[in-house]
Amino acid sequence: MAGGDIQDLTGAQYSPLTGLIYIFNLIVGTGALTLPAAFHDAGWLLSSVIIILLAFMSYLTATFVIESMAAANAMIHWKRLQRLKRSGGPVSEQLVARTLQVQAIGGARETPSSPLLRAASSARRQEDDENQPLIDQDAIERIPSTVSNYYEITEITEMGRMASLFFSRGGRNMFYLCLVIYLYGDLAIYGAAVAKSVRDVACNYKPPNMTSPLNISDSELCWADSTKTRLDAYRIFLAVFVCTIGQFVFCNVTKTKYLQIATTLMRWQAFIVMVVLATLTLVNESPASPPASRISGLPNLFGVCVYSFMCHHSLPGLVTPISDKKKLYSLMLGDYAIILSFYFLLAFTGIFAFRDINDLYTLNFQPSPSDSWFLWSLHFFLSLFPVFTLSTNFPIIAITLSNNLKSLFLTEGRMYSYWTRTVVFPLLALVPPTCVAMATHSLEFLVGITGSYAGAGIQYIVPAALVYYARQEAGSALGVGVRNQHKSPFKHWMWVVFVQLWAITCIVFVTWNHISSAVS
Repeated sequence: MAGGDIQDLTGAQYSPLTGLIYIFNLIVGTGALTLPAAFHDAGWLLSSVIIILLAFMSYLTATFVIESMAAANAMIHWKRLQRLKRSGGPVSEQLVARTLQVQAIGGARETPSSPLLRAASSARRQEDDENQPLIDQDAIERIPSTVSNYYEITEITEMGRMASLFFSRGGRNMFYLCLVIYLYGDLAIYGAAVAKSVRDVACNYKPPNMTSPLNISDSELCWADSTKTRLDAYRIFLAVFVCTIGQFVFCNVTKTKYLQIATTLMRWQAFIVMVVLATLTLVNESPASPPASRISGLPNLFGVCVYSFMCHHSLPGLVTPISDKKKLYSLMLGDYAIILSFYFLLAFTGIFAFRDINDLYTLNFQPSPSDSWFLWSLHFFLSLFPVFTLSTNFPIIAITLSNNLKSLFLTEGRMYSYWTRTVVFPLLALVPPTCVAMATHSLEFLVGITGSYAGAGIQYIVPAALVYYARQEAGSALGVGVRNQHKSPFKHWMWVVFVQLWAITCIVFVTWNHISSAVS
């Protein structure tokens, strides 16, 4: 039976190529749809330099997260072996190896559909001493090296769990606060994108002074025979969306494997269609002339790029099941290069094909009565593409936010009422981002703010702090003689300082720019 368990756990793993495909799909999401507008506003040359720089920074801190995962696994393995050494009683060497192997690779079984859903619960997991076997000292000394390899990444240690291992209570709370703010921004972006897409497809009134369907005022009528404006329609569609999809947050529904596959296929179909249609527009019409550089668009570009390369909070759940991690950093670098190339293709075809770009790029492909039935169907699919894909992610993100709010505000071990857990916290997850989306539907602004502040915290400040304290804790417990085979290529302590200074500088610059724009 034990052998069968081990085989089952091993079977939950996947190849490095599969893992990198998962990471690719995780990174290339909603943020990519706002890149063309951000490139257009900041200028193609300045945007190119910034996105290359931010892609490198994202890769750098991703290696910090993976090194921290290895250090967290080392601390868990070390504490487990210390308990086994302190316990007494004769037991066979075969049981030692088998038990520790099951414990070591047991994390591979923990593969829920959404890696973010484990962020709150993982921080509360505690090792149960009563379930540990009694093994004598001689048996411990004969444990095979493949089992007792401290820094082997065999257990899923989400960022919340790592924050509990390496940060103080105040640091842990700051991490959860940053994650909560980021998830609030995510939900506001999702709600605004869905409602705006439905509004732009449903509203059929065209004002006589209209120069472009992309710049129709919110005060214009939505339908010719109605008194509802386009802003009214947007808010109605947002309310309907939250009331219908949001109810799944109270049921604690989770995404299925087949829904993930369908969403991924639909997303790639949409991206390919957008690139092809923009390329055909470039071939058949004279290209646009976007500016090379525009400093005023830099703050939003920074936030959009940070948001577009965000994967750090989900890396533990995606990297841990990878079977062979020897060349993980090289493969991830290739993954980032491919993603960067794809972003350039999507953004450059967009800014040179269209003179006006919607902050949600799919809305540049709105159906027209003059379209052929095939082109009309493609435009209709692209216009409603965010509705199809983001509707499946919205309840998952909201449930994750609700769980993290519980971890932040509820005291562990204390009993709370049914209504507090199942009603109050889901409402706390849904109401604030809905109010934000009601106030503004500027996706470029929402993505820029979310990425510039909470996104910078999750992508820069937290990974740098984690790797700094992880190196100290693991080095102190295990000694400098035990090598971390997953150590980041950027192992000098100055890289940690550089990342923190970079994050602070970017946040100060973005804040100053926003204040200057508001004052002027």
